[in-house]
Amino acid sequence: MGSLDGRVALVTGAGGGIGAAIARTLAAEGARVVVNDIGTSLTGEGEDASAAATVVADIEAAGGTAVASFGDVGDFDQAREIVGTALDTYGRLDVLVNVAGIVRDRMIFNMAEADWDAVIRVHLKGTFNTTRHAAEWWRANRGGDFRLLNFISGAGLFGAPGQPNYAAAKMGILGLTLSCANALRRYGVASVAVSPGAATRMTAAIPSDRAAQIGIRSDEEMAPQNVAPGVAYLAGPNSAWLNGQIIGLRGYKLILYTGVETSREIVGAGPWTPATAGEAMERVFRPALERRNLFAEQAA
Repeated sequence: MGSLDGRVALVTGAGGGIGAAIARTLAAEGARVVVNDIGTSLTGEGEDASAAATVVADIEAAGGTAVASFGDVGDFDQAREIVGTALDTYGRLDVLVNVAGIVRDRMIFNMAEADWDAVIRVHLKGTFNTTRHAAEWWRANRGGDFRLLNFISGAGLFGAPGQPNYAAAKMGILGLTLSCANALRRYGVASVAVSPGAATRMTAAIPSDRAAQIGIRSDEEMAPQNVAPGVAYLAGPNSAWLNGQIIGLRGYKLILYTGVETSREIVGAGPWTPATAGEAMERVFRPALERRNLFAEQAA
């Protein structure tokens, strides 16, 4: 008996890396899995159906159940068909895991409009597209125990300097996930933002000095499959209490992020002026930030 017996999961970007590891693990836990991947290059060019097909073959060889989907998540109508693959093949959809993505890294002053648009299209619009169509079915079949697991990134949480498009897309996905957590819980959906850390073809494109700075290594601990067990729990029937949370899965670490919380607050007796607002912020906020930065430097 697996922890996901009877559940149907759709994993986008499941033709390689973290997505493939998740698809294999969910299937090993008993889920019937839709393996979606258009098979593009790292930067979003071309198509290759063999990526998703290979993962399906691996799952079936291991005794699991899976079907391939080759649709483009960035296309609204194709995303409907991707979700439809789960509904038509297995009659339901319990878990949607949005992993699909590309990278086109540039500093903000060098970034072309096309590079911005392409990354936003796949990550942010793609996550909206699949979520939109899944949510329609979840609403019509309210009372289930459904999961929406959207992948974000430390690039957004901590502001990767060479990835403004990627960071913006991922923080957009975070906002979308939090909105869904409030909007869809009445229909039995728990929504979680997942921030992974693993050595993949995306991280391989990061310059070695910057990779070291953000803690990305190419070793056993940082293998993509180490992200998958945490996702399998989130996809299961016991994780609804994590609705609206940000979970980090990085190597052997399980991380709960606090999201946006108030650190300091100044309440005035009446309207502020530029001078009084500035004086108050410098008096209260500045020492707090200096202490925080000193602590971060000492911890490093």
